Amino acid sequence: MQLSEWLEMKQQLEFNEKDYASRLDLIAKIRGLQKAEDYIQTIPKSFRGEIIYRTLLANCVVSNNLKKAEEVFNKMKDLEFPSTAFACNQLLLLYKRLDKKKIADVLLLMEKENVKPTLFTYRILIDTKGLCNDISGMEQIVETMKAEGIEPDIQIQSVLAKHYASAGLMEKAEEVLKAMEGDNIKENRWVYRFLLPLYAGLGKADEVERIWKICDSKPRFEEFLAGIEAWGKLGKIEKSEEIFERLLKTSKKLPARYYTHLLKVYSNHKMLEKGKDLVKRMAGNGCQIGPFTWDALVKLHVEAGDVEKADSILQKAYQQNEIKPMFTTFMVVMEQYARRGDIHNAEKMLHRMRQAGYVARVSQFQTLVRAYINAKAPAYGIRERMKADNIFPNKSLAALLPQVDAFRRTSVSDLLD
Repeated sequence: MQLSEWLEMKQQLEFNEKDYASRLDLIAKIRGLQKAEDYIQTIPKSFRGEIIYRTLLANCVVSNNLKKAEEVFNKMKDLEFPSTAFACNQLLLLYKRLDKKKIADVLLLMEKENVKPTLFTYRILIDTKGLCNDISGMEQIVETMKAEGIEPDIQIQSVLAKHYASAGLMEKAEEVLKAMEGDNIKENRWVYRFLLPLYAGLGKADEVERIWKICDSKPRFEEFLAGIEAWGKLGKIEKSEEIFERLLKTSKKLPARYYTHLLKVYSNHKMLEKGKDLVKRMAGNGCQIGPFTWDALVKLHVEAGDVEKADSILQKAYQQNEIKPMFTTFMVVMEQYARRGDIHNAEKMLHRMRQAGYVARVSQFQTLVRAYINAKAPAYGIRERMKADNIFPNKSLAALLPQVDAFRRTSVSDLLD
C-alpha cells in the first residue's frame, strides 16, 4: 500500500486502469469499502472502466456486504458495462452465503444477457445444492455442465466427494475419489493434497497411509499441510505432530498459517495446553499472530469450555491490531453465549461485530434469537431491529421468532383472558 501511494504521488509510474484497480483493491482491503469508493472519484474518468468496479464488487463480496455489492452491480449496469461471468459469479458467491433464494435471479439474468456459465459458476451452484443436502439437484447440475462440454475439475470433484460423504453416500464419495486419483496416482501428484483430507473424512486410514507413503520421502508444502489435517481428522495426533516437526525443518521461518493447521487439530481434540504451547512457539519463532491464529485459539478455548477466556483473547486481538478478527471468530463466541442463554454477552458480541465493520446477517440474528429462547426471555423489538438492518428471516429463523414474541398468544393466555 505504501509503495502504491508513493508511486502515484511521485508519478514514478504512468498508471493505467489495471494499476488504479490494484490500488483500489489495496485500499478496500486495508482501509475499507468507503475509502475505496472515495478513491474511485479521484481516478480519471477515462480509467473508470469495468475492471475498477469489478474490483470494488469483489471486495464487497469478500466483506459479505450484500447491500453494497448489489449497489455496485447495479451501478455497473447503469454505466452500461457488458454483463460478465465474473460479476455474476461474485453475486452468486455472496448469495450462496447469505441469501440462496436470489441465486435464481442471477441465473435468469445470465440467460437473458447471454452470459455463459464458467467452471467457477458450476462450482458455486454444485456447492450450494450440496450445502442444502439436495444431492439429486447437485448431480443434475453436474450433468448440465457436462452437456455444455465442461468437465468437473479437481475442486468440483472434491466438493462432490465432501457432500456425498456428508449425506452418508460413502460409496459415491469413494467413486469420486478414485476418479480423482486416475489410473496412475504417482503421475497425479498434485491431487494428493485434496485426497488426503477427503479420505480422512471418510475414516479411511489405510487410504491416507497409502497416499502419504507415496509423498513421504519428499513432501511438498501443501502435502505437509494436508497430512497434518488428515491424520488430525483420524485422531492420530502424534502423526500430525511428526509431520509438523518435519515441516519446520524445511525453512528457517515459516508463516503463521502453517502452524495454524496443527493448532486446528488441537482445537478439534480439545487439547488446550498443547495449543497454548504451540502459540508460544509461534511467537518465539517470530511469526505474526493474525486472524487465522486468533480464530484457532479462540475455538480452542471454546471447545475446552472456557468461553470467557476465548472472549478475552478476541477482545485483545481486536484492540491491539489494525487487522480485524474473522467473522467466524466472533460467531463461535456468540454461539456459545447463546447456548448458555447469556443474552447480555450475545448482544455484546453482536455490537462488537458492528464496531469491527461487519454488516448484519441472518446468522447473527438467528444466534441472538436462540440466546433469548434459551434464557426463556422475550426479545422486544427484534423484528424491527431486523427490518432496520434490511434482514429478512429465512425459514429456520422465521420458525424461531414466535418463541421470543413478547405478545404471542397461547392456549393458556386465551383461557386466562
